[in-house]
Amino acid sequence: MTPLLVALLLVNAAFNALVWPSFYRRVSRDPRARDDAGKPTRFLTVHAVLVAAALVIALASAIAAITVLAIGL
Repeated sequence: MTPLLVALLLVNAAFNALVWPSFYRRVSRDPRARDDAGKPTRFLTVHAVLVAAALVIALASAIAAITVLAIGL
């Protein structure tokens, strides 16, 4: 069970770390991301929060995987 847990946590961390930054780059280039004055819109803000949350989850998953490996559950 432990190897499966570690693998799932690491796959989750890798997926989030690889996919979400490129998603954010696409969102930030979208015309809806900024208003006429160049200020960020709610569209950009909401997506930035989603990306930040996903990256925090990725970090937590990586830390949990390393912890499981270290203590050998």
